[in-house]
Amino acid sequence: MRIGTPKEIKVHEYRVGLTPAGVRELVAHGHEVLIETGAGLGIGLTDAEYAAAGARIVPDAEEVFATADMIVKVKEPQPVECRMLREDQVLFTYLHLAPDPEQARGLMDAGCIAIAYETVTDGRGGLPLLAPMSEVAGRMSIQAGAHAMEKAAGGNGVLLGGVPGVPAAEVVIIGGGVVGYNAARIAIGMGARVTILDRSLPRLNWLDSVFENRATTLYSTRDAVESAVMKADLIIGAVLVPGAAAPKLVTREMLKSIRNGVVMVDVAIDQGGCFETSRPTTHQDPTYVVEGVVHYCVANMPGGVARTSTFALTNATLPHVIALADKGWRQALIDDPHLRDGLNVHRGRITHRAVAEALGQPYTPALEALT
Repeated sequence: MRIGTPKEIKVHEYRVGLTPAGVRELVAHGHEVLIETGAGLGIGLTDAEYAAAGARIVPDAEEVFATADMIVKVKEPQPVECRMLREDQVLFTYLHLAPDPEQARGLMDAGCIAIAYETVTDGRGGLPLLAPMSEVAGRMSIQAGAHAMEKAAGGNGVLLGGVPGVPAAEVVIIGGGVVGYNAARIAIGMGARVTILDRSLPRLNWLDSVFENRATTLYSTRDAVESAVMKADLIIGAVLVPGAAAPKLVTREMLKSIRNGVVMVDVAIDQGGCFETSRPTTHQDPTYVVEGVVHYCVANMPGGVARTSTFALTNATLPHVIALADKGWRQALIDDPHLRDGLNVHRGRITHRAVAEALGQPYTPALEALT
């Protein structure tokens, strides 16, 4: 198979879909790899390194899309990239289609085979290709939030860990999954007072055990969320419903009772955000203020630490890229139900139930579409 990786063109996105090590593995399996010139320069991976690993360096994205059988990226295709996709061409990347009907329509019109990292599953019910970036985003959410809390950045001027004689900041984390757990680890390590809300009692029990009473755990209800955010200095939105739009758990009405300068970091913004007042921002202009509350809603947070993120992501994605290339996309998806869960669009049809429901589109089961 001919596999192509273009340079990412989303604002301040420096990650890359394949590393030289990944190229070398694919070439060893008998595949041809095309890399757009400069694709890895943002994280210090040169064209020479890719060429030494066996890749063919091509001058532009147009040639990558026109030539490759499978496109391996990081972020969802931008409109210009959607127009370059071909019928039956495989796209393997993050898609986050639920809040993005325009992208969904572009993929459907292209007739491509679009497989989303974020809905590939594993045997334990986890999301193994989302987890590495959730770990990064969870840890980044605290450092981003701590910076936004500084007075010069528009925050309330509270130091996350406090100092002797002055209380530490109150951090409220809504969602105790991978993002929430990693956010709590960093916040606790920095000396903050942490509260985690979740609707899974087993998960709350696990978090309570792991953090050995250094964090308060609460069962998440509307009342509990409202009470917790009123006391917070930093609020982390870490809610995920796989494939679906994130529920709006902090409403605009709640903001009127939250103190000015409190910071909210919405890690769920890729899926539409879990705060009613959230809208996507960029690393270039990361925050805005609503009702006196600072919102940080960067839609590609891990892109801010692009080198770490690229290696973490490609460690997880490479085995699936190899499977798709070795077996052919159809057979690989038929053989592996967990990889098949990643199939979001197949020749113009939506093949993931949560995505179809979020977009108001007809749903075709993935196996039915494939067979």
